[in-house]
Amino acid sequence: MKAEQDGDLLNEDAPQENGVQTNQYSSISPPGSPAGPEEPFPPYFEEKVSIPENTSEVFSFRKLWAFTGPGFLMSIAYLDPGNIESDLQSGAKAGFKLLWVLLGATVIGLLLQRLAARLGVVTGMHLAEVCNRQYPTVPRIILWLMVELAIIGSDMQEVIGCAIALNLLSVGRIPLYAGVLITITDTFVFLFLDKYGLRKLEAFFGFLITVMAISFGYEYVVVKPDQGQLLKGMFLPYCEGCGPVQLEQAVGIVGAVIMPHNIYLHSALVKSRDINRSNKKEVKEANKYFFIESSVALFVSFLINVFVVAVFAQAFYQKTNHDVHEFCNMTGNPHSDPFPNNNDTLEVDIYKGGVVLGCFFGPAALYIWAVGILAAGQSSTMTGTYSGQFVMEGFLNLRWSRFARVLLTRSIAITPTLLVAIFQDVQHLTGMNDFLNVLQSMQLPFALLPILTFTSMKSIMNDFENSLVWKIGGGIVILVVCAINMYFVVVYVTALHNVLLYVLAALFSVAYLCFVGYLAWHCLVALGVSCLDCSGRVSTRAAVLTEEPSEYDS
Repeated sequence: MKAEQDGDLLNEDAPQENGVQTNQYSSISPPGSPAGPEEPFPPYFEEKVSIPENTSEVFSFRKLWAFTGPGFLMSIAYLDPGNIESDLQSGAKAGFKLLWVLLGATVIGLLLQRLAARLGVVTGMHLAEVCNRQYPTVPRIILWLMVELAIIGSDMQEVIGCAIALNLLSVGRIPLYAGVLITITDTFVFLFLDKYGLRKLEAFFGFLITVMAISFGYEYVVVKPDQGQLLKGMFLPYCEGCGPVQLEQAVGIVGAVIMPHNIYLHSALVKSRDINRSNKKEVKEANKYFFIESSVALFVSFLINVFVVAVFAQAFYQKTNHDVHEFCNMTGNPHSDPFPNNNDTLEVDIYKGGVVLGCFFGPAALYIWAVGILAAGQSSTMTGTYSGQFVMEGFLNLRWSRFARVLLTRSIAITPTLLVAIFQDVQHLTGMNDFLNVLQSMQLPFALLPILTFTSMKSIMNDFENSLVWKIGGGIVILVVCAINMYFVVVYVTALHNVLLYVLAALFSVAYLCFVGYLAWHCLVALGVSCLDCSGRVSTRAAVLTEEPSEYDS
């Protein structure tokens, strides 16, 4: 898109088209043109996908195809190894009873992704860039650090997931640390695929999603879950006979599905389409097609998640370690037996899940499972790297070369991931995944509060600000999601049984809640609780930043 088209956002006296004034849709300055000669390095998307000319049709498949891509890249976060592990644990611990939680979490995720896409479409900036312009320096730096922590935690799960898949495929010949190095290296290669065209890159991600669907769909067909129980668990919001274990698992499902960095990612991915933001009709149309595309993408990801839950619900619900131990010994599984010979309820993770599938359904089930995990880990690692680049560039206003951007983003997560791979056994990674899920749960307010805040501000969204229903509904959803995930954090911390950790957690909680309170204050003012904005600081910030951007962009 040309620079002058983006510049129309700042023109209060915008021209009229067909008698309708095409006024500004954001009061904050968008980034410069991708082809601007003053920039030594262009923004990430060097090309933009053109949209077919206007037609008289209410719905056009040609236009939907042009907008298809960002939603599927975003949906990969719903299929990362952390989600797959949550799925299989849900099936093994609760059977089909928590499928309705997965469905509800996916629907909530879709609504939040809609807000992210609208912000990017209307303003021409992604969430990190808007945060850079809206928050003062200190809160902005803290917010960036919190989001980076979430990205690192997610990245560790994804890279470790790939390493586990390689270990399974090689029958243990590729150790965990070697799998991590391989994953990190091939991610560098795949991330440069968009040099051959953005649509080719999106097609590659579509291929990886297809591999996951075929792999986990194969397991579904082999196991043959009870369809009646599946439908009952999906649409009946009740968990008969459930206890604390199932409740914790339900909370874990919500934490695994709704990921903070994915909100930042989606708001940036929609910038890859060539939209004239000075034209209200085009903006409205883009919002419509991006929502349809996101709905289809998340429906596909939901089906894949259901495949995994159903497989482990049907085959391994209420089984004990002794049951699996005996069966694996009889079948002579090539992997070392990770299941103790006791009557405790079966505990599974990504690695043990592959082993137990191989024991009960043959080597093909194990290797196909590993291929699906490899596709999930590889694709989510790549989109996680994109998230890191967008977040770092947006918050810090960096303009680096492509190689420097990829190298720095990858390096942030390499060290902790390698340390885990070297000093942790592949059979005992469940504790690490639990910790990383808690880490990401704690970062959720730092994505959900800003996205609701900015999409509810007329000074930013103008005619496309959230309606009263969306403001109230969004506020309730975010409050519920944050409360659920904080419960997950409390359960995890209290299970540590360490006084020193309790004290440290209490001190950290005070600082954490103070910052969340600061973001919530901004959000409440944006939602219309104007009595909290005594000085008019929040409501006028967009205008101040337009006139004096250097005050906050430094």
